Amino acid sequence: MMKTFYFFWLFILSLFSVNSIADDITEFDYPFLLGNWYWFSNQQEGIESDGESYRAMHVMFKSDYHFSMRLLRIDGKVEQWTGNYDIDDTNITFFSSGDDDQMHTYLLNYNRFVLDGAHFTKLAPEHLAGNWRTETISGQDVADNISEFALSLRPDFLFSAEISNQAGKKKEHRGVYYLEDDQIVLLYEEGQHDSHFVLNGHNTLTLTNKHFGMEAILSRE
Repeated sequence: MMKTFYFFWLFILSLFSVNSIADDITEFDYPFLLGNWYWFSNQQEGIESDGESYRAMHVMFKSDYHFSMRLLRIDGKVEQWTGNYDIDDTNITFFSSGDDDQMHTYLLNYNRFVLDGAHFTKLAPEHLAGNWRTETISGQDVADNISEFALSLRPDFLFSAEISNQAGKKKEHRGVYYLEDDQIVLLYEEGQHDSHFVLNGHNTLTLTNKHFGMEAILSRE
């Protein structure tokens, strides 16, 4: 049984190991930037910038260095920009056709983005956050005696994952995650793993990794 369990660990560690084929968002130098960020004014009159007062802002960053930005003015009108951006460890520059280039200072971690002093919150896709547990899991290295795989995805982009075998042995990893489109990357102390995910309604999450031939169907707890 221990030998069988060991071979499953080889599989499950593929869920939490460095991806050997880094041809997607795992190559991106600032992965925590990716996603949808929102800022809301805590003042009734909004925040003034360049002669206009704004109530809210949404900015989306993609790994191809494309951005889109929407600003809600206090009068209800929406301003929108799209274009490309450049980024280093302290500054981000927006390039948009027909507008002057704009350089801004920023701070960033896995769930916090501060742009020129404005604090943005990142939101995950609707219904993704929650506690998930396997209905089925299959793959070339999955052992028959594995009884359970549980994944907790928090809305603040922290995760924990636990597997159990029929003998009651368990192993857990904790870390942070980021995503783009249908790809999710789990980062933990010893490495990382990326999968593609599909949300089927509110209560079913499917994870697949073609490199390892893995598919896991999980239900919301």
